[in-house]
Amino acid sequence: MSSASIAKTNMIKQQIRPWEVLDHRVLAALETLDREDFVGDDYRGLAYADCQIPLEHGARMLPPTVEGRMLQALAVGEADRALEIGCASGFVTACLARLAERVTSQDTRAGVIEQARQNIASQGIDNVEFRQAELDDIEQAPTWDVIAISGSLAAVPARAREALRVGGRLFVIVGQPPVMEALLITRVGDDEWTTRSLFETNLPRLAG
Repeated sequence: MSSASIAKTNMIKQQIRPWEVLDHRVLAALETLDREDFVGDDYRGLAYADCQIPLEHGARMLPPTVEGRMLQALAVGEADRALEIGCASGFVTACLARLAERVTSQDTRAGVIEQARQNIASQGIDNVEFRQAELDDIEQAPTWDVIAISGSLAAVPARAREALRVGGRLFVIVGQPPVMEALLITRVGDDEWTTRSLFETNLPRLAG
C-alpha cells in the first residue's frame, strides 16, 4: 500500500469517522477519490491532513472533516440535482458527482473554475457542468434538490433557500469569526423551511 493510500485510510478512520460521518455512500465517495490529485504539488503531502489547503487564484480546499459532514448532512440521492457554490479544487464537486445524478458548480473566478474543470476531467467524471456566476445569480424557480456552499457567509442567502425544491437541502456556514455555525436548511413546504445546527467552525468567506 502506498503512503498516499495509507494517509487516505487514516483520514477516514481517524478524522472522518470520529466526526460521526458514517454514511456508506459518502465514505465510498471519499475512498474512491485521491485528494492529492486536487491540490498543487507543494501541498500534496497535506492532502489528507485535517486542515484548509491553499489553492491557486485565492481559493482554499476545505478540511476533510467539514467536507464529510457536509456531504452526509445533504443526504444526496442518486436522482438528485445538486448545485455547488464555490468550486475550490473540484474535490467536493467530484464527491457530489459520485452521489448525485447531475451537478452544477459555480464560482465568481474564471481561474478557479478552469482548475476545477481540469481536475474533474482527470477523474473521468462527466455529469458536472461549470458556470461563472455571482453568489446571488441562482435560478429562482425551485430547481435544486441539494445546494452546497463551500465557504462562509455573513448570513443565509435568501435566493439559495428559494431555489430549493420542496424536500431540498442547503448546507451553509454563517456567522462572524472566530465562531461560525454550519447549518442544514430543508425546504418542507412552499413557504416553510427548517434549520438544523450541525457544528461550529471558522472558515474563510466565500469569494464574491
